[in-house]
Amino acid sequence: MGRLPTGKPTSFDIAYLAGVSQPTVSRALRGDKSVSAATREKIEQIARELNYTVDKNASSLRSQRSNTLALLLFEDPTPDQSMINPFFLAMLGSITRHCATCGLDLLISFQRMEDDWHVRYQDSHRADGLILLGYGDYALYESRLEQLVRQGTHFVRWGSVGDDNIGATVGSDNFGAGRLAGEHLIAQGRRKIAFLGQADEHYPEFADRYRGLRDALDQAGLGFDERLRLDALTTEEEGYCAARALLARETPFDGLFAGSDLIAIGALRALAEAGLAVPEDVAVVGFDDISTASVTTPPLTTLMQDTRNAGALLVDTLIAQIENTPRPARTLPAQLIVRASTSGAV
Repeated sequence: MGRLPTGKPTSFDIAYLAGVSQPTVSRALRGDKSVSAATREKIEQIARELNYTVDKNASSLRSQRSNTLALLLFEDPTPDQSMINPFFLAMLGSITRHCATCGLDLLISFQRMEDDWHVRYQDSHRADGLILLGYGDYALYESRLEQLVRQGTHFVRWGSVGDDNIGATVGSDNFGAGRLAGEHLIAQGRRKIAFLGQADEHYPEFADRYRGLRDALDQAGLGFDERLRLDALTTEEEGYCAARALLARETPFDGLFAGSDLIAIGALRALAEAGLAVPEDVAVVGFDDISTASVTTPPLTTLMQDTRNAGALLVDTLIAQIENTPRPARTLPAQLIVRASTSGAV
């Protein structure tokens, strides 16, 4: 079996003999399903051979609350190389303030989706629970959430709210906000409205905003022309390229709803290069109300998400989960901020 332990055996001795990490031993011995059956059986066999018993006092000490929450920000392509979606910077402030109000420390970490963030905090006991902001492709993110649930990790995420949510979720009413954007454009006399954003199962928030726009058009008896929808992720460059592709289709449109402000800002540049005036030729609506939305040319009409209440609600939802009083998923309404990109006046 290799090196034999001296004195009372420890989980580190088992880890050495099993050829795994000590956190893996801890998870296996407490029956965590994230450890494969074969590895768990091997670890349990070695523990029996060593007459290893779990130190109840140490286990109890490890289970005590740290009074620390971990906020994990996931990378998102940005022109300034910060890799943090500017929308989440606003939410970061409200989360930090509410943690301070609740007497909690906040550990902020920047994660890449391909990293093993979904097990690291469970193993280290650095925080009592996780707040997850941003995720990119939800199809990849979903499997990580499922593993967090299997491990019994306390977490809450910001994202699309639906009946099939995995874990505690807080998010905007994206469908209602999309409908509000559509109703506003229709009220401005727009009848052929385009949508820029990847509206499928990989990006469910965009999909909800798109469905809300379509609902507004259906209610007005206008319908939606599928030739006016193009995929775009949340960057200015994606918005610029999608708008250029839309213009190349030569399908008339007089309104445009973008899945995010960054997409809308890129679209404004493409429209200007094509010689189209905003809002005279095309009225444009974004989503998020990031800081640059008010200083674009023209200033951007957008949907403002409730970042202040969102931050507090994320923290409170996670605390309730840690205290074994889970709360249902919550949605927050978005507010229409009207600027010159639709009204023609600041």
